[in-house]
Amino acid sequence: MDQQEIARQAARVIAEIEKVIVGKRNAVEGALIGLLCAGHVLVEDIPGVGKTMLARALARALGCTFRRIQFTPDLLPADITGTSIYNQKLNEFQFKPGPVFGNIVLADEINRATPKAQASLLECMEERQITVDGITHPLPRPFFIIATENPIEYHGTYPLPEGQLDRFLLRVQLGYPSHAQEVEVMERQIKRHPIESVQPVLGAEEVLALQEAIRDVHVDPSLKDYIVRIVEETRRHAAVLLGASPRGSLGLMRAAQAMAALAGRDFVLPDDIKRLAPAVLSHRLILKPEAKVRGAQPGDLIQEILETTPVPTEL
Repeated sequence: MDQQEIARQAARVIAEIEKVIVGKRNAVEGALIGLLCAGHVLVEDIPGVGKTMLARALARALGCTFRRIQFTPDLLPADITGTSIYNQKLNEFQFKPGPVFGNIVLADEINRATPKAQASLLECMEERQITVDGITHPLPRPFFIIATENPIEYHGTYPLPEGQLDRFLLRVQLGYPSHAQEVEVMERQIKRHPIESVQPVLGAEEVLALQEAIRDVHVDPSLKDYIVRIVEETRRHAAVLLGASPRGSLGLMRAAQAMAALAGRDFVLPDDIKRLAPAVLSHRLILKPEAKVRGAQPGDLIQEILETTPVPTEL
């Protein structure tokens, strides 16, 4: 599959999603990049800006199975992964799959579940499988988790552990719409919700083919070195207690490949890396307490690192 065909197919998906999500191209592209990289995406923002609707629109634009898990404090791991049930007729235990067995899985308000329930996603996010009662069950392919959380409200929530945050390829935010965009949102919903008009334009096999094609996008050795230097700076920064892991370096490279493919290119540019670095790396940083007191934000530190890290000039 050539890069122009990848760009055309991605544009069709984006067009369907934007029937619902108005004026948030960066967030829409971020969700699609996460899918194309076979990663997972965390959508973090205040209530009412369209986090869940972004996930639903993406799922409807793809001809893949969709599952939604509403995370609550009483959710148990078995409610997510499934459980073994004894079949009296067959005189044996049979596995009943949980809602995580889908192609597109929406983990809605993921930070409202207890750490024990959250931990049930660790294996499936990294290894694309679930182990129940000592038996491993492979998950469908493609497998993509898009999780939502509200970073403002802390009552009744449980912060995501660093190990789980590191498994999300990107963290995207929607933010408030502009005045004109909010008027357009109202106009589109006068008679019915636009989510009903979203049509599937790709199937599971096409998604898998796109994921394979993304890996053929060329990344110059100088850009790989550039990525590692950016990640190394997150580990050396005076305000950072724990910097990005090697998974962050790999994630930034994969995301840059997908960004290049969406633009119809078969090679990565430094601008692809610079554009995606905040979304890929900021949620992987743990700041020192004194930096938090000063009001430092991970995204601002990533921007600072990008400004001071030399960009390769010869590719």
